[in-house]
Amino acid sequence: MTVRKVVFGFGAPTGYDDVPELLRTVEQADRDGLDHFSLPDHPYLGERLDAYAAIGFVLGRTRHIAGIANVSNLPTRPAPMPARTVTTLSALSGGRVVLGMGAGGLWDRIADLGVDRLSPGEAVDAFEEAIVLIRSLGGGGGPVTHRGRHYRIDAIEPAPVAVPPVWTGSVGRKSLAATGRVADGWIPGHAADWLSERYRESRPVIDAAAVAVGRDPGEIRTVFNLPGRITDRPSAAPRDRAGRWVGGSVGQWAEELTGAVLEHGASGFTLFPPATRPRRSRSAAGPGRSSRPSARPSRRSTGRRREVREPEQPVHRVRGAPDRRVQRVGLPVDQPVDQPVDQPVARA
Repeated sequence: MTVRKVVFGFGAPTGYDDVPELLRTVEQADRDGLDHFSLPDHPYLGERLDAYAAIGFVLGRTRHIAGIANVSNLPTRPAPMPARTVTTLSALSGGRVVLGMGAGGLWDRIADLGVDRLSPGEAVDAFEEAIVLIRSLGGGGGPVTHRGRHYRIDAIEPAPVAVPPVWTGSVGRKSLAATGRVADGWIPGHAADWLSERYRESRPVIDAAAVAVGRDPGEIRTVFNLPGRITDRPSAAPRDRAGRWVGGSVGQWAEELTGAVLEHGASGFTLFPPATRPRRSRSAAGPGRSSRPSARPSRRSTGRRREVREPEQPVHRVRGAPDRRVQRVGLPVDQPVDQPVDQPVARA
């Protein structure tokens, strides 16, 4: 099995009061060689920094790390505008940006901004159309005219630089298929991990849609949003009763992530450390709806205990994988991290 480059990142602080910590952690991550930092995009929340303004500022203070809005709130950012934003950021930063895309999850709050509410099916149609349109507005060439169901532009000149990779937060089958047809990466919703039922049922939908349009499914990376804790000693229960990864020692993380890459096709991880524990939005999960992912333990996660030899120094490399690192930002150990419950996703 060929293992593509595995990328590692982290969820950065997002509040106005968190600005010093945002700058400190991203600059440290940049020095230590992490691949990306992640910020949510919720323009209806007044306590949150604007994702793209913050990403642009931080990229100007760093040299290597990339930024991603995880994921962009498409209904509040009509497609031609993100195209201009990310191509500009790419040109200014030397390509250090990823376009995260979602169809919109918190429609009550989105509508509060004066945006017309779409049905789930309409939102996903607009989501796929937007990705195609955004790609057409980068990479040079002649003026673009588009007459779609949700977007219309007339003779707009594309940027001379290419649109960066597009990662989606798709959840429902229709949006998963759209990811397979037009996207470059997928962030499983609700912080589902590589042993979850959600991942096992969702990734084949992406792959089948990719094959149907002549694409290689292997070109679409899976990047997991990864809550969990890093402990100073091996944990006796690195997964909870539902089979969901909750963390452990450095050695346990290294072994688990290596298995995720080699056995389950993972090609990226975004850790949400304690400092960026997301603020719970009233409408994030909805009345009576649990924000926890549906996960079942597999044979790999039950019935076997594996000894983990701890490294003498916390170099935190993934054993057996490319020369990448698991965690290098100086995150505190033995701290629980909840899943990011308010990621806007394409649900249909």
